[in-house]
Amino acid sequence: MKRIIGAAVIALLALTACSDPGAGDTPAASGDTAWPAPDTKLDGVKLTIWAAQNSNTVPTKVIDGFQKATGATVQVVTIPDPYEQGIQTKVATGDKPDIAFWQPTASMLTALNAKSNLQPLTGAPWLDKLAPDLRDITGILDKTRYAALITSPAVEGVYYNKEVFAANGITATPKNFDEMITLARQLKAKGVTPFYEMGGDRWATQWWVQVQLADAAKNGLWDRVNTGKEKFTDPAVLDTIKKYQALIGEGLFNTDIKTAKFEDQGAALLNGKAAMVVQVNSFFGQLQAKADTATLDKKIGFFPIAPSGNVGTFIPDQSNALVAFKTGDAKREAAARQLLAYWMGPGYADFVADRNTVSLETAVPSPAGVPKALQDVHAALPASVGSMQALAVANPDLYLNLADMIAGTMTPEQVAKATQDQFAQLAKAAGAAGF
Repeated sequence: MKRIIGAAVIALLALTACSDPGAGDTPAASGDTAWPAPDTKLDGVKLTIWAAQNSNTVPTKVIDGFQKATGATVQVVTIPDPYEQGIQTKVATGDKPDIAFWQPTASMLTALNAKSNLQPLTGAPWLDKLAPDLRDITGILDKTRYAALITSPAVEGVYYNKEVFAANGITATPKNFDEMITLARQLKAKGVTPFYEMGGDRWATQWWVQVQLADAAKNGLWDRVNTGKEKFTDPAVLDTIKKYQALIGEGLFNTDIKTAKFEDQGAALLNGKAAMVVQVNSFFGQLQAKADTATLDKKIGFFPIAPSGNVGTFIPDQSNALVAFKTGDAKREAAARQLLAYWMGPGYADFVADRNTVSLETAVPSPAGVPKALQDVHAALPASVGSMQALAVANPDLYLNLADMIAGTMTPEQVAKATQDQFAQLAKAAGAAGF
């Protein structure tokens, strides 16, 4: 764990060493980027897309259509988890794809040193097609757009098995975090596993802390953390880590929590082995790969959760957006922009139909078969509050530390301190005041 954290810090320091990572050419200063027509011929051009384990099948339909329309060749390369750390390390050594799935938040664009490494997407031809409340919701760093939002931004919340609820006499979903825990204890008393966590794959562990921080986030927590006025070691955050550990210790999670994987989590919820999972949108993509819409509508529901009520936590993740890299090859850079224009233009209707997901464009209707749970996630977005990734100036490896806590090698206090120490390093490297 320490080695991985060190690699992330070294990568960011390397990425930020040569220039101000927060700076960027504003649209007014740089003018619109040149955008080739989506069907411009690209015979002989080869493009590479980097994707994570849970996003590597997302482009399949788009790539097929783009290759047929242009003659280009597009290869998807899966970067092993932890995805973000892997990409930062590769980019720091000069290894870049043409396009990559990436979290479009300011902190994660900063982590890639967007000004130096990413193509600005100024004047992207699809922007006017987006629903107005989604156009500028994410993907922008210091007034420059670097990421293209392709699917509904992720919301942290609770996926639940409707049949498990019904079989145990549960007729309404919890109205706040404490009600959810009360319900979990009732289920445990009946021999049902209330929650399923993927401690083996680690990356989802942080959602349990972040949903507990929703109210604090709404009240300016991350502004205070960003300026050093509050820390991960202070009660607001530390208490949520302690709560998470206490719930695990209480036996409210799967017994194989230390080793369980992402795939195990999806299977457990779908087959009723567990009642609930705290996750984000990419988790539902896994469920869609396992069952059809009719089955999902019958079995799987969603509700946002926070201490004060049914409030979601907004966290656009790497499966929601794409960035195009500066590779030094002008022809490939233009082709990468063209692929984005095709994806969000002529290819978008087929894309959302293939993924059976909510459309972001007003002129492209969502497919009739979009599962109800996914519609509920999208509906929770406008009232959601920002996550650490969305609002903090840096994105420390909280999830790795929490996974170590689950494994029994760190205490909550050590988790908080390690996270704060790394946050301070990253914030300083990013030029944040007060660090």
